[in-house]
Amino acid sequence: MPDRTVGAFVPTTNIWDSSEIYATEVTSPAFKELLVRLYQNLSLMSNVLNIKESGYYDTLEFVTGQLYFPIPGATSLTNNPTPDYRQTFRKVINFGALPNTGTTNIAHGIHCDANTIFTRIYGVATDPTGAFSYLPLPYASSTAANNIELSITGANISITTGVDRTMYTTTYVVCEYLKF
Repeated sequence: MPDRTVGAFVPTTNIWDSSEIYATEVTSPAFKELLVRLYQNLSLMSNVLNIKESGYYDTLEFVTGQLYFPIPGATSLTNNPTPDYRQTFRKVINFGALPNTGTTNIAHGIHCDANTIFTRIYGVATDPTGAFSYLPLPYASSTAANNIELSITGANISITTGVDRTMYTTTYVVCEYLKF
């Protein structure tokens, strides 16, 4: 049965007393054991840090640390019998102002092909003057004209509004996707 432990954590219980390290004879089995434990802790820290999600949002493509399940039936290129998890990429698009009752398309610059799968597309629009108002994207309202649609194609991000939303002059769209 697979391990269902949630998260990856570095234990905080390993406390190294520097006087113990200095007092241990370099050729002794105790010193060798100390080196093994140090190496194991360093390896654990590296593994945990490498699978943590990075909270880094850039306008350039970035590997997030999120891992998606392996492609069913696939194996890695190194003949590993265990299929590899797929890395998630993130890119933030500075969309600019929302449209006035219509659709605006902005090129996202992400190379899309048959192996590109988007996992999340979301954003926020900001009215930085007057009301200091913020709208999540996409935006749903019980009044149909107030809805804001957010979509993506192989070349563009599209935002469609039913009413004038041009007072929202700063809009960031976050795209997260898989490439394999």
